[in-house]
Amino acid sequence: MQMTERQQIGRQVQIGQAIEALWSGEALRDPYPNYARLHSLGSVLPAPDGSPHVFVTSHAGVSAVLRSGAALSGMLMNNPDAPVTDASALMRPMMLFHNGASHARLRGLMAAAFTPRVVEEQRALVKSLLDELLRPGEQDLVASLAVLLPARVIMRMLGLSGDDETRFLGWSNSVAELIGGANLSPELMARIDQDAREMRGYFQGLADELRAHPQPGLLSALASVEDAGERLSSDELLSNAVLLLAAGHETTSNLIAGGVLALSKQPDAWAALVEAPRQAGVADELLRHVSPVQLDGRTLGAPLELDGQTVAAGQHVHVLLAAANRDPQVFTDPERLDFARPNASRHLAFAAGPHYCLGASLARLEASETFAALAERFPHLTVTDQTPPFRPNFVLRGPAQLNVDLR
Repeated sequence: MQMTERQQIGRQVQIGQAIEALWSGEALRDPYPNYARLHSLGSVLPAPDGSPHVFVTSHAGVSAVLRSGAALSGMLMNNPDAPVTDASALMRPMMLFHNGASHARLRGLMAAAFTPRVVEEQRALVKSLLDELLRPGEQDLVASLAVLLPARVIMRMLGLSGDDETRFLGWSNSVAELIGGANLSPELMARIDQDAREMRGYFQGLADELRAHPQPGLLSALASVEDAGERLSSDELLSNAVLLLAAGHETTSNLIAGGVLALSKQPDAWAALVEAPRQAGVADELLRHVSPVQLDGRTLGAPLELDGQTVAAGQHVHVLLAAANRDPQVFTDPERLDFARPNASRHLAFAAGPHYCLGASLARLEASETFAALAERFPHLTVTDQTPPFRPNFVLRGPAQLNVDLR
């Protein structure tokens, strides 16, 4: 049944309101009612203002975009007309912003050092850090655990000095703000550029130094890895080490804090975790439910069929990962945490296709060990503030503070 012109106009207004709400304060606190609203309006939603932007909400649509060779990552970052800043110069060599052969080269060199064996070897480190960081009593779990654990894991993996922890955390936060901050003001951009200059100064000549004098850690392995005569340049090593540092820290930090908050709102799920802290599926179900990366973007280099609609080349497609992870067509009762969910691993929290997260196995390891330790040691854990403040980042969403009582 065709809609009348009035109904079409009304639907466009609703779509516009729902899209605008993606970047509201309420979306930081709780974006999921708006994702449900978007689901009800359609799976592929063109921007109502006529701009070349499309919003994809369905699991099938998001998955199709992420896996398509026509969907290009980082085109906005690599726009030749964009001004070159210290921050953009640091970001452009990241494999996150490359496609095709250049992406395959960078990812292949990175993956050669970031192996499953290297990741599994971090389990003992994660457990020892949990022993060190988990203490009973009232505390801000973001500051006492969620920020420190993943930061220390990735820093030690890279072979970076713990003496520089505060500096590295600041740099990681700057990269996160650049990727998905709410307000890239001139003052903020000046600070991010300053941090980019400091990063470059810190890592200056690092590739040559590590090749001449190898050290324990992933950075040295990345510097020495070679494939058919190809190596990472100094700029590539710097940029992708910063990517590992930021991605390995920010997403897992948000998953830990966001997961604890979600469990506090679903007592049955917390009870199930306390009863069986090391059951399979905990990490994937929390990743599905929390979606520490809420959305991503691709620019189409060729037309793409999505859920029966043709999206034209040149359109910028916003893939709403968090909406896809609660698609009721794929996940039964999607708002409920269910560690026995048979298809939880179909979530798209790590994206999919060529840009599937290189650190996915490390994030699963950290999440599994962290939530098992919390359930085993503090079965009566209480979140004392159910409406915590969230960081002003719509892409990398997570609580800025989470007051808890570990007992």
